[in-house]
Amino acid sequence: MTQTKGQIDLEALEESELYSEALGIDLSAGSEDAYFRWFLASQLYGGRISGAIAEKTYRSFERHKLLTPEKIIAAGWDFLVDPVMREGSYVRYDESKSRQLLRNCARLMEDYGGQVSRIEEAAADSAELETRLCAFHGIGPVTANIFLRELRPFWRKADPVPLPAVVKTAEAYGIDLSAYDRKSLAFARVEAGLTRRAHHKRQVTDPAK
Repeated sequence: MTQTKGQIDLEALEESELYSEALGIDLSAGSEDAYFRWFLASQLYGGRISGAIAEKTYRSFERHKLLTPEKIIAAGWDFLVDPVMREGSYVRYDESKSRQLLRNCARLMEDYGGQVSRIEEAAADSAELETRLCAFHGIGPVTANIFLRELRPFWRKADPVPLPAVVKTAEAYGIDLSAYDRKSLAFARVEAGLTRRAHHKRQVTDPAK
């Protein structure tokens, strides 16, 4: 077991499960199905709720077979709020998140033909890719980061700067992030592991979050 001064198993950290993998989404497959699923999940994770509730809500979408922009649009706001969001316990922001998803599915259809990969194709570089994502309703820098960080190894233009919480957690454990190729799968796994540790620490410090 390789440990740093912060007493963390670095080898285990480098094998951390990606958030997408935890949902059964294989981004390495390069399929539009996988990309849209992760686009949907990232918006759920980007809300002011716990990761567990975001995952539970994604499973609700999965259970109701709402995994394409067309099907989400056809389901409509009422159905998204109840039963989909309610079954996922996404109750504090169920109405606003449902509106966000509907607006973004409509925009994805109108601007990119319903294909998430076309967002990257239309961008000149990584900065424009992030700008295009943030042009979607309710998607800010954090949600864009959630979506893009696990796509770094697979999308040439996906290369967001790690969030401050990740950098701070790495420093606390004495981990030099610059030692990794930021476009590598290993870095994506380290980032996922550090993100989980940062969230756990915040919940322990403030259980209300």
